[in-house]
Amino acid sequence: MPDMGSQLTLQALENMPVITPGDDLAVVIGKALSANGLTLQDGDILVLAQKIVSKAAGLFVDLKTVEPGEKARELAQITDKDPRLVELILGQSRSVIRQVPGVLITEHNSGWIMANAGIDASNVSAQGDEDQVLLLPEDPDQACRELRDSFRDLHKVDIGVLINDSFGRPWRHGTTGVAIGADGIACLWDRRGQVDLNGRALKVSQQALGDELAAAASLLQGQGDEGKPVVVIRGYTPKASSPPPARPAADLIRAKDEDLFR
Repeated sequence: MPDMGSQLTLQALENMPVITPGDDLAVVIGKALSANGLTLQDGDILVLAQKIVSKAAGLFVDLKTVEPGEKARELAQITDKDPRLVELILGQSRSVIRQVPGVLITEHNSGWIMANAGIDASNVSAQGDEDQVLLLPEDPDQACRELRDSFRDLHKVDIGVLINDSFGRPWRHGTTGVAIGADGIACLWDRRGQVDLNGRALKVSQQALGDELAAAASLLQGQGDEGKPVVVIRGYTPKASSPPPARPAADLIRAKDEDLFR
């Protein structure tokens, strides 16, 4: 059975610059690592907040350019949301899951079930323009693959890359960090067929390793004005002859016919 070790270290990068469209994140983060006295090692995991990935990709939208349609206006009345925002949410979504006053839950085009299709205005405009919002990356797993390749080319290390975001959860208050993109990481570890301490076979256990790593990093990143969007996780290298295989964050999405909340 893989041994995950007994100690992890997590370090948030201080004094990260504000990311702007076109920035090469591998270069920017490389400079921040040097400024923080860090050198990446094989097996490290780099966790990036979704916002800096979206900002570098230029996924900004000015709501003043959005014209809401009839369906958006209807949902805006129900949810008490800006109809322009609702129009943008619909354009980023496969379907609407729930709509009540103050809440609009949709299935994002990437498959994630989330509020407002992940569209957010917090920490987007330095000028405080509330009409400036930010979209999710179209394919977060692909974005991680590209970042991992860039770090391998520029820094000559083989690391894992994870993009996290803040999600609410059924039955529980509050938001927590979850993995929405990953490469080089076993985001989901299927432990069925293994045994517990008493030798009893595990029948349903699948461990959401990607979400656990994302939540751990989120403690340092914060969800307000902390300004620490990048965290390095060290020590998380399964020590076994057969470690869990790398699986993308998309594998964490439960199929519709298995989803008890739809």
